[in-house]
Amino acid sequence: MEEYTLGNIEGKFADIIWTHAPLSTAELVKICEKELGWKRTTTYTVLKKLSDRGIFKNQNGTVRVLLTKEEFLARQSERYVEHSFGGSLPGFLAAFTSRRSLSEKEVEELKSIIEKSR
Repeated sequence: MEEYTLGNIEGKFADIIWTHAPLSTAELVKICEKELGWKRTTTYTVLKKLSDRGIFKNQNGTVRVLLTKEEFLARQSERYVEHSFGGSLPGFLAAFTSRRSLSEKEVEELKSIIEKSR
């Protein structure tokens, strides 16, 4: 199964790409130097790692998104529920709500999501 986790720094890097894509590798290097204090080689190393995982694509000096942030988070969530709760969404919700009550707005949003997924 594909790995759908990002470390703290990888997450910041991915957010930069998700915010600015498509962008040139030169632009990405400048942004990462300014926001993360990275050298060009670090930017390219992390870009290659995330590209190899199928999240981004660097083609002809242009970085493109293969997996949107929303898609990535959905897959990450699915994997977490599968691993931690045997794939049981009700089990996850029971654990989540055992320590905190849902607001009326959250209950209505969940009802809406359930209705849309039928």
